[in-house]
Amino acid sequence: MNITEKIAAELNIKQSQVESTIKLIDDGNTIPFIARYRKEATGNLSDETLREFGERLTYLRNLEARKEEIIRLIDEQGKLTDELVQAITKAEILSELEDIYRPYKQKKRTRATIAKEKGLEPLANIIYLQNEKKDIIEIAKEYINPEKGVETVDDAINGAKDIIAEIISDNAEYRRKMKILCNREAVMTTKAAKEEKSPYEMYYEFNELVKTLPSHRILAINRGEKEEFLKVKIEKPDDKVVDFIKNDIIKDKTSQYNMILTETIEDAYKRLIEPSVDREIRAELTEKAEEKAIKVFGKNAKQLLLQAPIKDIIVLGFDPAYRTGCKLAVIDSNGKLLETATVYPTEPQNDIARSNKSNRRIYRKI
Repeated sequence: MNITEKIAAELNIKQSQVESTIKLIDDGNTIPFIARYRKEATGNLSDETLREFGERLTYLRNLEARKEEIIRLIDEQGKLTDELVQAITKAEILSELEDIYRPYKQKKRTRATIAKEKGLEPLANIIYLQNEKKDIIEIAKEYINPEKGVETVDDAINGAKDIIAEIISDNAEYRRKMKILCNREAVMTTKAAKEEKSPYEMYYEFNELVKTLPSHRILAINRGEKEEFLKVKIEKPDDKVVDFIKNDIIKDKTSQYNMILTETIEDAYKRLIEPSVDREIRAELTEKAEEKAIKVFGKNAKQLLLQAPIKDIIVLGFDPAYRTGCKLAVIDSNGKLLETATVYPTEPQNDIARSNKSNRRIYRKI
């Protein structure tokens, strides 16, 4: 990924501006400093653009660093392929990248790892591939081992199902499909956690599509949940996700593997996929809502700060400087911006004549 080109395209600015600003940041300058004192270097990028610039630069650099780390970690396992490298390189968000890495991540001791310790991975592969014609009960009998805790055929098959469930859960494509469906069809529902009056009463029986939830409502629901007034749930198109996975995995619905795999897919979805995707959706909603709230707050604060400090009086503001010029701004009696200008009456320009001309132009307008 070319970070310079990507930021230029996202913010609709020139690559030269991106390169200059990155150099300033890498030299240790803060965004507020750059916005105030390095306008000529950035091509007069606004404070808001520079703030977004800084956030995106940090995110994209962290993304690239994580890609390199994941490629190294998978390569150390001897499992790196050209297809994996291509998929990792193409990933544009961290959650997508982590989904790709999930099957290769060192896991805590899970039901699947315990089943593997019992020697049930070959049985899981037989069921998952569905090629063996021999009766699965007879195959499973070969894996009975009381010393390892596999005392019955059911123990063997259940352990194999746990291994397959984890394989399904780690599949990045299934998670991607689920997120697409959820972003389109999921509904957030809220109910009262306790029967008492609160600022959140309007959410005691509430539901709305996730994709249409405004930021202020998301944050209010989060507060209500944190204060234990609300129970929050995301209703997802479960059947569509499960059917998608079944159609992708089960080769023959009349085979002896159909029921085993159907139960395994449903277990993988309910126990492993759905809870983690729920957390991701809530986290993404909260992040976007908080970002929007900050922008709204900034806009409101700007209007507040631009209010006339003295009632019914026109005010001229003067910000002195040398190299970058003195900034002038005029607001009317209601706080509405009337005029701005930059003049250079001081060293090194000493352009007093042009400064006076700008001042006269402002005075005539007000």
